[in-house]
Amino acid sequence: MIIREQEPLSAHTTFRIGGPAAYYLIPEDRDEVRDAIAFAEEKKLPFYVLGRGSNMLFDDEGFRGVIIEIGRGMEQVSMEDIPDGTVRVTAQAGIAMSSFAMQLAEAELTGFEFAGGIPGTLGGGITMNAGAYGGEIRDCIRDATVMTESGEILVLAKEQLELGYRASVIQKKKYIVLEGSFVFVRGKKEEIMAKMKDLNQRRRDKQPLEFPSAGSTFKRPEGYFAGKLIQDAGLRGYRVGDAQVSEKHSGFVINRGNATAAEVRQLIHDVQERVQEKFQVRLEPEVRIVTIQNKG
Repeated sequence: MIIREQEPLSAHTTFRIGGPAAYYLIPEDRDEVRDAIAFAEEKKLPFYVLGRGSNMLFDDEGFRGVIIEIGRGMEQVSMEDIPDGTVRVTAQAGIAMSSFAMQLAEAELTGFEFAGGIPGTLGGGITMNAGAYGGEIRDCIRDATVMTESGEILVLAKEQLELGYRASVIQKKKYIVLEGSFVFVRGKKEEIMAKMKDLNQRRRDKQPLEFPSAGSTFKRPEGYFAGKLIQDAGLRGYRVGDAQVSEKHSGFVINRGNATAAEVRQLIHDVQERVQEKFQVRLEPEVRIVTIQNKG
């Protein structure tokens, strides 16, 4: 297992923001994940699980604890034909959602095209019930293998995962996703690839991918769209230092170069207050904000 000290978190998040982690561990199998938890317990430090850091904001001062990255070394995929004509696919949590989508496309399996442009890992996607363009993880997942904070391994069926809008039992109980099992049907490769290409082009056209960000900053309020509320509140392009509400898509907060976590948090607060005042709607952050010594 790779163990680093004082590792800058800005190098491991798509926001490119965050000070050093006291310890940064990269396990390569479930036994090493358990060892990583034991390492944190031995040091009497909190731990936090990270994938590709695509939905995270860490403090400028860093994290006074142990970061456990589920990524490199935990990216294997296996496929099994089922008698009913479907295919069961099992994938480890560290694989990138985009890579998983491409492997499925190459195998002519349809149902995961929506995730082709989502920047996180599969583990993070299951934890958040990631979705885009009308599709969500819960549409195709069968079960997930997780590890508890005490190192116990559980296999949770789809119903037990309690997958909701950007929510799951994994978040509530702070489980660590090790792998997910899915069921897909066969399709035509050219049609699958064409759909993924179309969705990725729509993403490039509408989202500020040229700047570091954590993706959609706010959850979608029931009956509204966060980006439209923010734009209608006159906050398109609003800045706090180098943190800015994107002019391309107001649902994104971007880092124009040297934004700090403090600036992003202030901007989020300002947006929440303005939208609440104008529309009586409270926006809830989708980005996960982790303070220097606390989880969550």
